[in-house]
Amino acid sequence: MSRAAQRLNTVQPAVSRSIAELERAFGVRLLDRDRQGIKPTVYGRALLDCGAAAFDDLRRGVRNIEALADPEGGEVRIGCPPLLAASYVTTIVDHISRRKPRVSFQLVTGTAEELYNKLGERKIDVWIARFDDVADMRLHREVLFEDSYVVVANVQSPWSRRRKLTLQDLLDEAWALPPLDNRVGSYLAQAFRACGLEYPRVTVTTTSPETRFGLLAMGRYLTMMPTFALRFPARRPEFKVLPLSLPLAAVPVSIVTLKDRALSPAAEHFIETAREVARPLQRGTHRLRGAASSPASIKIRS
Repeated sequence: MSRAAQRLNTVQPAVSRSIAELERAFGVRLLDRDRQGIKPTVYGRALLDCGAAAFDDLRRGVRNIEALADPEGGEVRIGCPPLLAASYVTTIVDHISRRKPRVSFQLVTGTAEELYNKLGERKIDVWIARFDDVADMRLHREVLFEDSYVVVANVQSPWSRRRKLTLQDLLDEAWALPPLDNRVGSYLAQAFRACGLEYPRVTVTTTSPETRFGLLAMGRYLTMMPTFALRFPARRPEFKVLPLSLPLAAVPVSIVTLKDRALSPAAEHFIETAREVARPLQRGTHRLRGAASSPASIKIRS
């Protein structure tokens, strides 16, 4: 209560009095109090969610007024995993910035669960998601493209000159891969298991795409990457996709928004540009998921 009073530039009794008046008005207890402090009850949490939506509508209204006054400006808040941030999303941002240099972007990276929460709390406008991440009827999900993982080496690696390879051939090489307890790591491990192999002894375990690209540049390391990471923001001639097919299902890359939330003109333009940039990656007619006729089918996994 004391910290809340400081943030509001008032005194603690005034905050306590306001909470008490709210509880009388609603007829329910909004906060649980004990020696450790306070926390919202289920009723308090519902009121916080309602308040977050109300203030979000107000902020969005202000942004829309600004956009009407300056149709070439605005702000977009995007959530996505680090690898998408460094490749596909960067390309979208650059496309828009060249056309509308007054548009600003806030790029937030994190895990699927973190970004799911930020979207629900309206701290981001759009979420570029990989895999099937969320099961929530409040969300609209559109699959932009489906992508496959490949084994990548430096063009100077002896393996880059081979015409045919198997994972067995590469098992004892210097690998840079995500850990097994990471979702991408557990997904990649399926490729080794499907070939009757254990996950290799990894020389460098990291979730950082920048670290894996840096190791690839040194010449002797191997890694696995989705193909979009080798195309955006530009093709990488120093890296070579090795000639073996991984027994893995394609991974969908989707754009996720809140169904009942109107987006700003800048956010709508971001989505249109995301579709445009994704078009060369699409194989045939992609499916739209999470539209009004079919609920979203996303599952949070830790």
